[in-house]
Amino acid sequence: MLQELARRSGVDTGQVNDAVFGCVTQTGDQGASVGTLALPLAGWSDRVSAVTINRYCASGLSATNFAALQALQGDTLAVGGGIEMMSRVPMGSDEGPLTHDAELQGLARLVPIGIAADAIATQRGYSREQLDAYAAGSQQRAAAAAARGMPASMVAVTGEDGQALLARDENIRPTTTVGTLAAMKPAFEAWGAKDGDAGFDAQLCRRYGLSAIRHLHHAGNSPAMADAAAAVLLGSSGAVARAGLRARARILAMADTGSDRTLALTGTVDAARLALRRAGLQAGDVDLYEINEGFAAMALHFVDEMGVDAARVNVNGGAIAIGHAMGCTGAALVSVLLDELERRGARTGCIAICGAAGLASAMVVERLA
Repeated sequence: MLQELARRSGVDTGQVNDAVFGCVTQTGDQGASVGTLALPLAGWSDRVSAVTINRYCASGLSATNFAALQALQGDTLAVGGGIEMMSRVPMGSDEGPLTHDAELQGLARLVPIGIAADAIATQRGYSREQLDAYAAGSQQRAAAAAARGMPASMVAVTGEDGQALLARDENIRPTTTVGTLAAMKPAFEAWGAKDGDAGFDAQLCRRYGLSAIRHLHHAGNSPAMADAAAAVLLGSSGAVARAGLRARARILAMADTGSDRTLALTGTVDAARLALRRAGLQAGDVDLYEINEGFAAMALHFVDEMGVDAARVNVNGGAIAIGHAMGCTGAALVSVLLDELERRGARTGCIAICGAAGLASAMVVERLA
C-alpha cells in the first residue's frame, strides 16, 4: 500500500514529515507499532516519523485526522492510514481489559457491541425484516460496485513475482436476499441473557427503561471480519504545491469525539454532526456519506437521526458486505468516498465511524475539480 502510494503520487517520501496509522489489536504481527515498521519495508525515507494509535474501530479515520493536523501545523506532508489483519491477529487476542476484564466493563458501563446493536434496534423499534433488508441491500450495492471493476484507489495484493494474489473484496455475497438472511439465528441472545439480573440484557433494560432486549442481529446483518490496509497522503496547500502534487480534495472539517459509551454505535451521528457544524454545513448539504456499517441497526439509526436520504449513504455497500478491518476501515473510507465523488462528479462528502466505548470520528471533504 505504501509503495503504491509513493508510486502513484510520485512524492519524494523524504518530504513527508509524519505518518499516523490506526490498528486496534496491537499484538503479535501487529505489535511494536506495526505502522512504524511498515515504512522501511516499503522503502520510505528514514526521515519519516511514524506512530500507531488505537481509537478502536475509529482508529483509521482518527489517524488520518491526526495526520492532517500534523500537516497543517507544520506546513508539510503527512500520511494517515490504518491496518488490521483479523485472520492473523484475531479480535481480542491482545486480551485487553475492554474484552477480558468483567469488573472494568461493569464500572465503565460497557457491553459487547453486538448486544448494544440489539439494544438500539429495540429502542428504535426496528424489525428483523428491516435489518435484514438493509443488509441485503448492502450486499447488492457492493456486488454492483464490484461488477464495475476495481475502483481507482484500490490496490491489488501481489506476490513477489508481481502477480495479483487478491484483487477484489472476498466478503461480498451477491446471492444474499432477505429470504436467505431470515434463516439465520440471532448471534447475541444467549450472551445477553447470561447471568440473569446481573447480565448485559438486564443492565441495558435498567439503564434505558426497556422491558426486554429483542435480539435481531446475526452474522448476515453484522459487519464481517476482514484484513485490509489503507494510506492517505495529506498536506498543507503550500506543501502540496512545493511537492508538485495535485490535491483530489480538501478537508473542510474533522471531529474526534465521545458519545454514549454503553450503546457506542450512536457515536457515528455525534461525530458527523460535530464535523458538519465545524464545516458550516447542514446534513442535507452533503452529496454522499460513508459510514462504517457497524450492524444494520446502527446504519438505520444514522439515516433516521441525520434525516438524510438513504440513497446517499454507503452507495457501494459497506462493512456488512465488504467487511470491517477494524483499524483500517476509517482511512479506507476516505478513498472510497473520493472515488465515488469523482465518478459522479459530486462535490461534498462526509465520513463517520464509531468505535467501542463511545469513541467516534468524522471528516467532511470537498472534491476539487
